[in-house]
Amino acid sequence: MSSEELILSQVQELRRGTVVLACLALLREPQYGYALLETLNDAGIVVEGNTLYPLLRRLEKQGLLVSEWNTEESRPRKFYRVSDEGSRVRAELVREWDDLAASMARLTKESR
Repeated sequence: MSSEELILSQVQELRRGTVVLACLALLREPQYGYALLETLNDAGIVVEGNTLYPLLRRLEKQGLLVSEWNTEESRPRKFYRVSDEGSRVRAELVREWDDLAASMARLTKESR
């Protein structure tokens, strides 16, 4: 494995856990999957559809998201939003993220 491939692999690992928090943050307002995918990608959190859709189903199964079909438009779309439990989990994850980011900032500053 080349150095570049190794770096890309590690970057993918770093980003993987952030997608859950990003979804919980963005889904305060209902969105359908493709719009969420575009919003994430526009924000610099690159996610493939074959990663996002199973994640949304898993978060719904865990009770962190709720979904509802909108059949009023020409194409039915499944809209997701954060549940009350998802809001509580999001708040705790944000606290953990802030603590982790502060710790990493200290560590990386020390290693420069």
